Amino acid sequence: MAILQMRRFSICAMKKNRKAILEELQALGIMEVDMSAVNDETLRRDNTQEMRQDFDKKAVQIDHALDVLQEYAPEKTSMFASLEGRALVEKEEYDQIVQQQDQILEKADELLNLKKQLAENKARIVKTENQAESLEPWLSLDVPMEYQGTKTTAVFIGSFGSELTLDQIYERLAKEAPDLEAMDIQVISSDPDQTCVVAFCLREQKAQMEEALRSMGFSRPSMMSGKAPAQQKEELKEEIRNLEQEGAQIEQTIQNYAQDRQSMKIASDYFRARAQRYEVLGEVLQSRRTFLISGYVPEKDVAALQKRMEEKYDLVVDVEEVDPDEMPILLKNNKFTCCVEPVVASYGMPTAREIDPSAIMSVFYVIFFGLMLSDAAYGVLVAIACGIAIKKFPRMDETMQKTLRLFLYGGISTIFWGIMFGGIFGDAVTVVARVFFGREITIPAVWFAPLDDPMLLLMFCMLVGVIHLFVGHGIKGYLCLKQKQYLDFFCDVVLWYVFLIGLIMMLLPSQIFASMSPIAFSFPPAVNTLAKALAIIGAVGILLMSGRANKNPALRIALGAYDLYNVTGWLSDVLSYSRLLALGLATGVIASVVNQMGSMLGGGIPGAILFIIVFIIGHAMNMAINLLGAYVHTNRLQFVEFFGKFYDGGGRPFQPFKAKTKYVDVKEETSL
Repeated sequence: MAILQMRRFSICAMKKNRKAILEELQALGIMEVDMSAVNDETLRRDNTQEMRQDFDKKAVQIDHALDVLQEYAPEKTSMFASLEGRALVEKEEYDQIVQQQDQILEKADELLNLKKQLAENKARIVKTENQAESLEPWLSLDVPMEYQGTKTTAVFIGSFGSELTLDQIYERLAKEAPDLEAMDIQVISSDPDQTCVVAFCLREQKAQMEEALRSMGFSRPSMMSGKAPAQQKEELKEEIRNLEQEGAQIEQTIQNYAQDRQSMKIASDYFRARAQRYEVLGEVLQSRRTFLISGYVPEKDVAALQKRMEEKYDLVVDVEEVDPDEMPILLKNNKFTCCVEPVVASYGMPTAREIDPSAIMSVFYVIFFGLMLSDAAYGVLVAIACGIAIKKFPRMDETMQKTLRLFLYGGISTIFWGIMFGGIFGDAVTVVARVFFGREITIPAVWFAPLDDPMLLLMFCMLVGVIHLFVGHGIKGYLCLKQKQYLDFFCDVVLWYVFLIGLIMMLLPSQIFASMSPIAFSFPPAVNTLAKALAIIGAVGILLMSGRANKNPALRIALGAYDLYNVTGWLSDVLSYSRLLALGLATGVIASVVNQMGSMLGGGIPGAILFIIVFIIGHAMNMAINLLGAYVHTNRLQFVEFFGKFYDGGGRPFQPFKAKTKYVDVKEETSL
């Protein structure tokens, strides 16, 4: 419910304890290392880039080996694997694996080599298959491709680049080489892309024949062999079978490494953690015998951390106040309010001079979410699904857990508003009772049915919006008082409250409001006079004081008038809350349409089958679409309307020095 205060925590210790202290700080994960405030020319920094890159390289090497394992020996995971989080391993198992790091690296290297061999094997198979395929047009040839003839005859084996008939070949040869006395052409195969032929001529006329064929676009086969094409193709097929068998053996060898998957994951995270330590080690300042590390620690942990360090090591600790403008931001909230922290972070963390909006925002967020979804059955499904997921997967990512918890509370809110508005899968109970049982059963709304009285819901949404905006403006006033800006509090907060309250009191008994609202208001004359007085006092005050920083009277009045014009912005903000009405009605209307579509065939077995199918598909889609709509539009009401009144954001999140693992977490005692 607050922003945790930070302290600059500096440790000066013996260099011999450097490794142990860094390991302990990394295991505790409560200190953000920041050496920017330390400037001592007598101390130096070590260049640890080479060591850090070496450990990063080892971690990446094992990651690639694990990718190979996943490709050929997939790890069995459930459809909810993304919710399971990182596996938790005992410290003893972790230490045992770390001692075997060299052997694990060798196995990773072997896996990568096997992957390389497999890739080469597949490339050879493709190459051999292409060679076998290139022999297809020549299979009827009963002599080797490299055959060149006898003592008295010359033979040319090759192809033309287009489809030619035997007559066309003879005709063109006669034109190109009219002096050829004896020749014979045999067409082996022909298709639109090529014509494969064998040409015979007298050996003394070989040169003339070769020149004539070349002029016709004749080319020799790319693959020459001393064996007949049919025999050569069989040998290539046998080679492919051998290569495939070899590839299967390599794949089996890779699959045998599956038993080392867990140890590889642990080793990869170990090298990753080592690289992170060396990154920090490159930032700390050192002398010949000592070293200095400094950073931010939450104030609540300072005393315990100082005591722990002083008990275990010979060192000196210095604790200092932190400038709020430099302080990293860490939020501390209970289980209910922390669920909106990811939403706040997506907009921007608060600065140390602001307040954590999570506590107030969480209440409105849950209310708005429920109003937009507004069907009790949908709320039950969402709440149960999120509750089971949170219970079943306690080690899921922290952000994911907070988001699911937010939807859990949103589901509970939806149940409440669904009961208040009488929505249970729309009007499913009424439709089922009428169509399949011939009875009229209606579940009455505890408050009212929005489809029957949408204007009442609109007025309620506007009321909630006004409260939301007033609370946001009140937070702005609190921040002014906190920073002792009393004049700003009066001019920018109090005067606006006076002006807006006066306008609202004038609007409620008016004819304009009466034409929209089902509720009529009538105030005594004294109250009406008070409303006008408040509006006038607020308007005059804003006109005179909004431009108070400017000494020019005319410009000051102009700035005040411009600020007073911003009342239209308040009106626009209030109207934005009509989206609560729109999405709430959309949920109910679509649900009712789904029920009507499902009951088109009436009663009976066919009607029941159709109803069940349409009911499941239709309501699933309606719930999914409106869940997304409720999430997006609730965020918008917070970011634009609520935060726009007081919140700037831009704080830097607290980033503690801790092991950022990819696969596992180590179970060890890390609490102070």
